[in-house]
Amino acid sequence: MLEEIRISSLGVIQDAVLPLTPGLTVVTGETGAGKTMVVTGLSLLFGGRADPARVRTGATEASVDGRVLLERSRPRMAEVAARVADAGGAVEIEEPPGDGADVLLLRRIVNGNGRSRAYVGGAPAPASVLAELGESLLVMHGQSDQLRLTRPAEQRAVLDRFAGVELEEYAVAFTEWRDADRVLQERTSRAREMQREAELLAHGVAEIDAAELIPGEDVELNEAAKRLSHADALRLAALGAHTALRGGDESTGDAPTDVASLLDSVVRQLGAVVGADRELDELASRARDLSAVADDLAHELSAYVDRIDADPEQLAQIETRRAVIAALIRRYGDDLDAVLSWAEDARKQLTDLDVSDEAMAALAEKRDRSAQRAAKLAGTISTTRRVAAERLAAAVTDELHGLAMASAQLEITVQSRPAASSDLVLVVDGVGCAASIDGVDDVQILLRPHPDAPSVPLQRGASGGELSRVMLALEVCLAGADPVATMVFDEVDSGVGGRAAVEVGRRLARLARTHQVIVVTHLPQVAAFGQNHVVVDKAATESVTASDLRVVRGEDRVVELARMLGGRDTDAARIHATEMIAEADAESSPPPRRRKAAGQRRT
Repeated sequence: MLEEIRISSLGVIQDAVLPLTPGLTVVTGETGAGKTMVVTGLSLLFGGRADPARVRTGATEASVDGRVLLERSRPRMAEVAARVADAGGAVEIEEPPGDGADVLLLRRIVNGNGRSRAYVGGAPAPASVLAELGESLLVMHGQSDQLRLTRPAEQRAVLDRFAGVELEEYAVAFTEWRDADRVLQERTSRAREMQREAELLAHGVAEIDAAELIPGEDVELNEAAKRLSHADALRLAALGAHTALRGGDESTGDAPTDVASLLDSVVRQLGAVVGADRELDELASRARDLSAVADDLAHELSAYVDRIDADPEQLAQIETRRAVIAALIRRYGDDLDAVLSWAEDARKQLTDLDVSDEAMAALAEKRDRSAQRAAKLAGTISTTRRVAAERLAAAVTDELHGLAMASAQLEITVQSRPAASSDLVLVVDGVGCAASIDGVDDVQILLRPHPDAPSVPLQRGASGGELSRVMLALEVCLAGADPVATMVFDEVDSGVGGRAAVEVGRRLARLARTHQVIVVTHLPQVAAFGQNHVVVDKAATESVTASDLRVVRGEDRVVELARMLGGRDTDAARIHATEMIAEADAESSPPPRRRKAAGQRRT
């Protein structure tokens, strides 16, 4: 649940902190005071679109900070903590680590140029990570969500939430079937073209395989060819160098002229006075090292001279091999590695281009096997949806009766999607149905406002007030199936008044028994049910600061409800407001007990 959010330089809000509690929090205030910015701030905090127009005039950036309690007893909290860790952030572990709650800090910054930054658990992260976390932490409802409820895909998703339908296994089977069917059709329609392409690839692979290429072979051959073609010059150079190093003959009585002999003489002369002076001893040591290096170099040059020899026959063989490799490089790549890579890729392509009878039969078998599995799973999903549709429709109808729609009837139809020639068709229970990643069903929610009216789809016949009540009724019925801790409603009571408004407040209070519920409302009947009442005041400076966002209790709350009732603070309005609060308190259950330690912490 959310414990606190801080909003800075967002719209009319200059700097304000919104304290939140378990149960039902209502946010009220004059029109234009900044109530909507609270919802906008929550949307930003959980990955919503960064609109630079929302940055307060004169400010360079807007920011929203949130403190979230991850209650360990709720579903998905372990997954939330793991996702935070994957993003590089950290969750503050509360002590003792029993069944309490840990703390997650979130932050979103929007610059005036439209760019935004996000922070999760103290670490920078993409805004998409905030959105992912939001899916597990809260759900937001506003007038745009009412419009979304008119879409068939959203209506199917609502039913699936209630029914507990899991589409993952079916989606895997559907994807396998769709891909196998696509490959089979492609190979069937392009069999001749693919056969020609396969023949060309097979010819190239056979040519490369016949050459028995070795990685790096071209480099070694180039070096060998260069050495053999210059063998005489190399031998003469090495022999001359060896002579210069070890070419003298002291037996002739001539003074030695080679390097090695001269160094030997240096070592002998310095060795005669070894121990007489430390500095000269060090120079003698270096002379001995030089003599040893010269001697080693002379031996290696002698061995090289013995090895190097012009071999026209070997050179011819090397040049022939180089020609074979060069021809393959011209046809299949820029170098030998590229040729080998082309052959590897070609072998993989040949598998995809196999249009032999055996390969086509194997593909058809795979397609049919996947189709049978997908059809079986789709049938199970359809049955689950139909059973759940009756239960959900009956439950929502009961809720609507309590929301001052006493004669309304909600219906949810689940019908197999008729197949067309362009569709992917699964045979489910003997009937061909158009299949998609979400199954083979068309789900539609219909509303009959009163007995004399026909049942019509929500998108065609429901008013704004009716949509608000249908959405609220659905949320009440789905509360047990929804794992999120926090629900946010932005003027969900739009188009509602009178007794219906009281019933809206009552149902929001019922939701608040198992969820944290935050409601932005302009109706006193709804606000009376709040267990935490926040008032947004806009000061004369046309900005909302910390002092303008108040938690009201006692007489201050009565004054606020009186203002909402009639716009003026009169004795009659106060009496009415007091009665409304008393009635709401009598009907509401006490909120869940809040941990003292959590309530003492602030960002």
